[in-house]
This record gives sequence, structure tokens and C-alpha cells, in this order.
Amino acid sequence: MSETGKVHLVGAGPGDPDLLTLRAARLIAEARIIVHDGLVDPAILALARPDARLISVAKRRAHHTLPQEDICALLVREALRGHDVVRLKGGDPLVFGRGGEEAEACHAAGVPVEIVPGISAANGAAAAAQIALTHRDAASIVSFVAGQCKGLSDQDWAGLAGKGRTLVIYMGVKTAPQIAEKLMADGLAPQTPVAVIENAARPEMRVLRGMLAGLRDLVEREAVVSPALIVIGDVTARENAAVSALASDLAA
Repeated sequence: MSETGKVHLVGAGPGDPDLLTLRAARLIAEARIIVHDGLVDPAILALARPDARLISVAKRRAHHTLPQEDICALLVREALRGHDVVRLKGGDPLVFGRGGEEAEACHAAGVPVEIVPGISAANGAAAAAQIALTHRDAASIVSFVAGQCKGLSDQDWAGLAGKGRTLVIYMGVKTAPQIAEKLMADGLAPQTPVAVIENAARPEMRVLRGMLAGLRDLVEREAVVSPALIVIGDVTARENAAVSALASDLAA
């Protein structure tokens, strides 16, 4: 009977191969089996060895190549056959990546697991857009939430956004209208600054700015598509304010 293999839950970061950790890059280059998300950039998959078996388990809204239970079963099955497996996830495996579920499934089956952190989508997008998620003059608290989930309108987001706070919404493009309505109904000012970061840290990245009340129109007018993050809070307006102040100084 073959020795049990190991499952490596690896964060691929926001997309740019240069933002991989050294450990992640080495594992990708050595792996014979890579089970990857749809959001993993092709340039990262190109780092794999020529004979590597690449298995896509891409997930899109209302369409999954494999249900999560089947993904967990796939990882366990390959490891029990004696294969080391790299499970490659966009961003960080433990931030909206279901890495915890996959690690639990492996542990339950007696399969050893290593978790290799990656630059999260929020951190990568903020850095690429030069938006400080926390700032001494604007925000001392940052929260991450999923905008694509059941019972969105019933969730309690009170206190997640507002003065001194930054709210980062993953998977919120399709539900942007409901998100804006929910936050304003909970008391957030309609003129609260927002930014939508599409394809962060990639050549085609766009950073779109506006106000909470206009979030729906912004997403629809600009035809925003995933992957994209929505950032809500005063920090999203600081770059524009700095640029305007600099322009005024130069004009004077």
C-alpha cells in the first residue's frame, strides 16, 4: 500500500506571479498534481512542471465545476493514493477560500496538511490601488465581509462601516445594489466614499471611485466583472484628495 501523500493548501495571491511567496513558487514548480481555482492567473499555472496534472475546480456564481464536498473528496482521494497535492487558491487559503473546510476534511481522513499563506485579495488590491486600508487620520478598524451569501439582508453589519472604519467586501459585484441599500438603511451616509477594484494587481486593473449612493450605477455603468473588491470608507478618497491638493499647490 502506497504511503499517504500530503496536501498543500497554497495561496496564489492576487494574481501577479511576482507576489507569490517563495514557498508557494517552489511547491508549484515541483508539484505533479495541482488542483486550482478559476481565479488563479494563467501566468502562475505556467510555473508548473510540464508533466504536472492541472485540475480546475473553478467556481463562478451559480456554477461550480465541482461542489465543495467533491473538491475535498478529490484532495483526500489523491493523497490516499500516495500523491502530494498542491491545492492552489487565489489570495489566501484561509480568507474566504474555504481552506479551513479542506484542511478539516484532510485531517478527518488522516491526510497531512500544510497551509502556505498568500497575499490576500484585500491586501493585494489595496496595495495595487494605493489605498491604505487603515490610516492614522481616517481608519483604525478594517473588516472583511462576503457580499455573495445567503440571507444578506438579514445579516447584522452594524458598526462595520462608518467614521474611522474601512469595510472590504469580497464577491459583491452582483449584490452591489443590495449592499448599498443595506448599509444606507443601517445608517451609513449616502455620500460615503467607495472604490471598486477590478482585476487587482493585473495589467487590466481598474480602480473606480464614487459614493455609496451611486455604487449600483457605478458597477452597472462601468460593466464591472469579477474578480473585484468593493472598499467602503474615507480611506478610498484620500488619494484623490492628495492629488487635488497637489494640483492646487502647483497651480498657485
